Amino acid sequence: MSGFTTTLVVSGTVLAVILASDLGRRRITTMRLVRPLIAVAVVMAFFFHTPQLAGNDLSLQLVGVGLGSILGLVAGAMLPGEADSEGNVYTTAGVLYVLFWIAMSAARVVFVYGIEHWYTADIIEFAITYRISGPEVFSNSLVLMALATVLARTAVVLNRRRRLLAATR
Repeated sequence: MSGFTTTLVVSGTVLAVILASDLGRRRITTMRLVRPLIAVAVVMAFFFHTPQLAGNDLSLQLVGVGLGSILGLVAGAMLPGEADSEGNVYTTAGVLYVLFWIAMSAARVVFVYGIEHWYTADIIEFAITYRISGPEVFSNSLVLMALATVLARTAVVLNRRRRLLAATR
């Protein structure tokens, strides 16, 4: 499967599951938080290659984790929360949240399309210059970015839930 197809599947799956879980006013439940993590775990099982550790491979994969964490924190911040009198906590995802996730997904897809069609020579030169061992490293970085984004978003939502529940007691 090409890198572009892999990226389409990964980005599309994460986008669909996140929006299905978060769009509108939704109660925070364990299943709501776990469902996207399960989806990313399944995607990783199919598309994550053995961690690449040669040259600067690990560094590039850690960049994916770092960028994904930042994006997940931003996404989580876009989910305002409220608690009701019965101790249920809700978040509300609006248009800006949807557009943010679409933009993240589209950016990954366009980046990989560009690697394969627009700036292939530049990426090869980058990989040689910075001792990146091959395309699997880029694929791993993007999958790890998706995982980190979902994990960070989940951490923000869990923290928001904890704070709101503590404030109602």
